Amino acid sequence: MLRLLGILFTVLLAIATAVVVWPQFFRLEQTFPFAQLVAVRGLVLGGFLIVAALALLLLLARPLRGFAASVLIVSLLGAGAVGLVGAKRGFGASALPEKTEESVRVLTWNTAGEAVPAAQVAQQILEQGADIVALPETTQAVGEEIALMLREQGRPMWVHHVQFRPDVPDGPQSWQTTVLVAPELGEYSVIESSKDGTSNTGSVPSAVLMPIDGTGPTVVAVHAVAPRIEEMEQWRSDLQWIADQCPEGDFILAGDFNATIDHMAALGVDGGDMGYCRDAATRTGNGLVGTWPSSVPPLAGVPIDHVMASPNWTPSGSVVLDDAGGSDHRALVVQLEPAG
Repeated sequence: MLRLLGILFTVLLAIATAVVVWPQFFRLEQTFPFAQLVAVRGLVLGGFLIVAALALLLLLARPLRGFAASVLIVSLLGAGAVGLVGAKRGFGASALPEKTEESVRVLTWNTAGEAVPAAQVAQQILEQGADIVALPETTQAVGEEIALMLREQGRPMWVHHVQFRPDVPDGPQSWQTTVLVAPELGEYSVIESSKDGTSNTGSVPSAVLMPIDGTGPTVVAVHAVAPRIEEMEQWRSDLQWIADQCPEGDFILAGDFNATIDHMAALGVDGGDMGYCRDAATRTGNGLVGTWPSSVPPLAGVPIDHVMASPNWTPSGSVVLDDAGGSDHRALVVQLEPAG
């Protein structure tokens, strides 16, 4: 009887391991609780290693050796699979290549309202040489303050802004998203459907900017709702909306997606991760580096902040900034080059 229970437990452990490692095979990557588990691959890897260590100890008990050996094999296979995924996506790259005249640098940083001082954001924009800056949860006033500081340093940028429910006094700062764009990229404007919310993410705003003269990439500053139990349906809707913002053409998406690459398995087209757009961090060695929460080591965190671009752009480097400046998100900087 105990042997049968051991076999049953091992089979169930193997199934659970397969689902946790690759839920998209079972189409569960956007389903609670698998969506939450696959997000923390670093912790899942640690969990498999702990189970393997416990199984090693159980090998010392002769009656349990068969059971312990089975558990050890399953846990090591799970750890190895997670490790392979991490190795492919990248455990961390810390430098950007030299910027050329054609390079475009994109910085995204959920500033958690005013948790990050405007001066620190401006300093990072200058140090990173950012041309496009997506700032979810940043007010228009703070965005304009950043722009004034940049202008004084000889780096002017246009400020664009979207706000849900501007009629609500002192509404949450998560209802706002600010975008800064360098004049060298041309003049941009936020499309009307972003402003009035007729086409947008549902609970927190994204902003779609289009070049006024039609030349240059459409820029989408992304902010999706977090996948809490009560928000799962809205979260899935937000991800689909974001994917729809990258059809064929010239597009750059940046912001707080509140999702990892695993959650996007069904949303890519022709090799893309969201629509035709492709994630830059996973292609430049930072795919497993967590941007949230900033209170834990990067490899224990969740990579939910992304920069993505259509196939006419090639990512040449990325970096996750260590200093979160008081926010619960780390900033991500990506360098893009024109393809071909």
